Amino acid sequence: MLADVPYEYDAGPEKVRRLCVYNGGFLTQPRVRRILALSGYRVSLGLPREGDVVGVWGHSPTAHRGEAMAAKYDIPIVRIEDAFLRSLHPGRAGKSAPLGLMIDRKAMHFDPKTPSELETLLATHPLDDTALLNRARGLIARIQETHLTKYSAIDADITGPEAGYVLVIAQTFGDAAVTASDADRNRFLEMLFVAQEENPGARIVIKTHPETSQGLRDGYFGQVEPSDKVEIYDKPISPWRLFEGAIGVYTVSSQMGFEAIFTGHKPRVFGQPFYAGWGLTTDEFPVQRRQRTLTRAQLFAATMLLYPKWYNAYEDRIATCEEAAEALIAQTRAWREDHKGWVASGMRLWKRGPLQKFYGQHQRMIFQDDPVKARQAERPWMVWAGKAEVGQDDAVRVEDGFIRSKGLGAKLVPPLSLVTDDIGIYYDPSRPSRLEHLIAELAELRLDQVIRANELIHTLKNQGISKYNLGGTAPTLPDGERVLVVGQVEDDASIRLGAGELFTNRELLENARAARPDAVLIYKPHPDVVSGLRTGDFDASGIADLVLPDADISALLGEISELWTMTSLTGFEALLRGVHVVTTGAPFYAGWGLTQDLGDVPPRRRAQVSLAGLVHAALIDYPRYFDPKTGLACPVEVAIKRLAEGGIPRSSAANRLLSKLQGVLASKSHLWR
Repeated sequence: MLADVPYEYDAGPEKVRRLCVYNGGFLTQPRVRRILALSGYRVSLGLPREGDVVGVWGHSPTAHRGEAMAAKYDIPIVRIEDAFLRSLHPGRAGKSAPLGLMIDRKAMHFDPKTPSELETLLATHPLDDTALLNRARGLIARIQETHLTKYSAIDADITGPEAGYVLVIAQTFGDAAVTASDADRNRFLEMLFVAQEENPGARIVIKTHPETSQGLRDGYFGQVEPSDKVEIYDKPISPWRLFEGAIGVYTVSSQMGFEAIFTGHKPRVFGQPFYAGWGLTTDEFPVQRRQRTLTRAQLFAATMLLYPKWYNAYEDRIATCEEAAEALIAQTRAWREDHKGWVASGMRLWKRGPLQKFYGQHQRMIFQDDPVKARQAERPWMVWAGKAEVGQDDAVRVEDGFIRSKGLGAKLVPPLSLVTDDIGIYYDPSRPSRLEHLIAELAELRLDQVIRANELIHTLKNQGISKYNLGGTAPTLPDGERVLVVGQVEDDASIRLGAGELFTNRELLENARAARPDAVLIYKPHPDVVSGLRTGDFDASGIADLVLPDADISALLGEISELWTMTSLTGFEALLRGVHVVTTGAPFYAGWGLTQDLGDVPPRRRAQVSLAGLVHAALIDYPRYFDPKTGLACPVEVAIKRLAEGGIPRSSAANRLLSKLQGVLASKSHLWR
């Protein structure tokens, strides 16, 4: 990820300073203490001394304690609050630690009485760096498309009321951002009245605060009765969905007003929040000292990229906003897909533990192979893709991801990535898949998507990361045009469904030799076949110039000019390294203008997609990743870092014993397919 552009407030204290606190929350929240420590503050109890600072949580009910101590001992105050992308759940729910903090040495960002560091930043920083503003635009789009908000445990599939309504945003009773604007219940009723007066005949939708919807705090519209013109909306909907259907947005000081700006709205504001006064809102009570006009990208850059301290839980360090957002995206996706609980079919016994870690953190999975009983569970239903049967189209298919593990799946090494496909599965070209849709949608990329995909390609090449990361030797190869042919497991589902008329390793090698008679032909059999765990072995020495069963595939890809494959993922990995790829089947990466396709590729793949678009779809958008170190869902970059640096837990002795048994049985039955 790109580093934050430094500015005068970003460096923090030159040395660690003692932060004297008088609020128990600082002591009971390890994440808050850790972010403060990484930002140069050591949380401490006791009387402040010269050189110390007093830490206060915003304008909380306990803030007066710290304020009194600071005044008594003439000690500076540092005000602290959650960042604007906080977590899955509200802090009061006690389920989620914050992704970042706002640490302000002047005032709280939501208090208009005194300029905060954020206001100073918005008023004085040039905010004219092209790279910074491009980052802002990219992250605005990323947050919207993934439906992130302050508390992101929302249902992104809820479509909301019929379009054409006026959106009035509620807040929690006594919220500090409301009282700081000298607002009260009468202000909210006034806002509702004005919204009706300014939009005669329009429907009014009052969106309740998530904490009110969850029964954690009362709201200011608690006594308003719904009618044919006024609707109280308390469903866990994405705010970005609500903005789509709104013809106007009214708020006192809610963060949703800030978010509405980035969908093209100009909110009508009845308080004095940090985002008012910069030409992007219609202000009922203007802050006279705010006279600068900002663009949306400038407002976002200052507020989200420069002001907060974001935290990277995977590496225990201060992070960029992009890193924090991608962490929240990964964890939010896991919650949205898993919180209702899964019933799973066709899952081997050894897979169930890793699957439970992957999909069962928010609601434990149920394993049930009987389709009738699985449907009766009234849960989302998943089936291992290779075990799916006719008549199970209502089940989500599950398979290993493309950056899987350090070790073979056939040796029962648990995966770091899995894919869930609600349309088909990526290796079956006879029907569309979710991956196909994602690739087609990325025929045109935003700048941030291009940058991230290219950085990912660069990292994969430099670190030598592949699907299984087995390592091995890097042999000295003869001079000449080197063509690599990669063997596969011949009874694998990707061969049965996607290889077409040419479906054996021998045929593949013979066709490559016929097409490239003068090339140095190199054959690498599949690791599962070499291990004796799967089918596909044959004597290739009479056709190939070299047979390299133990060579490191990543090293080989850097030494060849062309690769031949039926449907192997190695073809995709070769594309990342600039190798010309010839496919005889229809793998997911064929048909997009990036490969030479000799097989029968589905005609629906007509979009011309860049390599960056293919990578973004296949490695960023399609799979889910699991970090074995923290036990959290994670972005692809974290999984790659774990594979590159090691430290991934090995498979258990029981799993290794099972893998040997699998090898014995593989030649006698289809049990392990």
